[in-house]
Amino acid sequence: MAFSSLGVNKLRSFLTMSGITIGVFSVIGVMTTVSAMRGSIETGLSFLGVNMFQIGKYPNGIQTSGESRRRIEQRRNITLEQAQRYQQLLAEITEVVCLKVFYRDGAVSATYLNRKTEPGLTFVGTNEHFLVANQYATELGRNFTAEDVALARPVVVIGQTIVQKLFPAESPLGKMIKLGGRAYTVIGTFAEKGTSFGQTQDDIAMVPITRFLSDYGAARFSINLATQAPSQELYNATVDRGITAMRIVRSLKAEDQNDFELYSNDSLISAFAKIADVVRAGALVISGIALLAASSGIMNIMLVSVTERTKEIGVRKSVGARRASILTQFLIEAVVLSLAGGIAGILLGVLAGNGLALWMNAAVVFPWDWAGIGLLICTVIGVVAGMYPAMKAAALDPIESLRYE
Repeated sequence: MAFSSLGVNKLRSFLTMSGITIGVFSVIGVMTTVSAMRGSIETGLSFLGVNMFQIGKYPNGIQTSGESRRRIEQRRNITLEQAQRYQQLLAEITEVVCLKVFYRDGAVSATYLNRKTEPGLTFVGTNEHFLVANQYATELGRNFTAEDVALARPVVVIGQTIVQKLFPAESPLGKMIKLGGRAYTVIGTFAEKGTSFGQTQDDIAMVPITRFLSDYGAARFSINLATQAPSQELYNATVDRGITAMRIVRSLKAEDQNDFELYSNDSLISAFAKIADVVRAGALVISGIALLAASSGIMNIMLVSVTERTKEIGVRKSVGARRASILTQFLIEAVVLSLAGGIAGILLGVLAGNGLALWMNAAVVFPWDWAGIGLLICTVIGVVAGMYPAMKAAALDPIESLRYE
């Protein structure tokens, strides 16, 4: 009888459950997206190699504003001389210190003869350790050598996006291309790496850092240094040595604060986790407001339903229906409305969240815990919102109800 009553007013039932659907959809959609992104953090955010940490002028992955941002902007650039001195100080403990600087003065495109890539390439000046530090591999040709860097040779290693655009039917090795208005000879190509969070990692070109700074002006850039510890056991010791070495090359006194930032894969993951927690809390607040409004809607509709069916309730009572039967019927109607809206919200939220995850190349997940919590909350909402109307219906006097018009 409860299902039949809901079927009589299909549009009203649909509009009532839509509020629950919106509330559950908002939280399940966000939780699905966050869960999917967490599953791919190791590959998505871990752009540094194993046991790596990075030192730079600016923080990475954490937004700063106000006084903090102004203080960071006023820091001195990390120069090539400082970076090389840092490399020398750490030579006893590790051989892998990657110096790198990215081109930031507008979108860069690569040209060869009459062919040209789309603007927006990742153009980096670096040394021979870039592949290890950033988890790349070569496919054709070779990587830089220490001699290439020392002599500032005009050579370049390019990614597969550039190869496919400029050299669709020929080998790129030995060819001369232009980047940022300068000519470089291709000595190698990167193996395909794919995308991360919807962005390709194959539109990259790297030249020796000495040549890069010579071509585009050393004073305009601050160098980042990625350092690899020999092992996980020596990671913390290497970090301490790195901080000490950077303070030495920056000529900082004992009482001076660090005028550089240090971060690692763990710090990037931690920064993402903080952002995810804020997003999750926001989704819970929004969905809570939506669910509160939806529960009021269910209670209001059930009260209207009791008024409309007063005579029906009187007839049922006059032929022997118990109060518990009337109470159960109206509670079932309220719970079914709430659960139907919750199930629809869960399905839509999972589809939307995983659709976004697929777009960002993250793994598809189903948040069973949050789905279960959502159904439990919807059940509670149905019971709470339907209890008063159900009790009101069960308490109606059959004689008064029979002559109600």
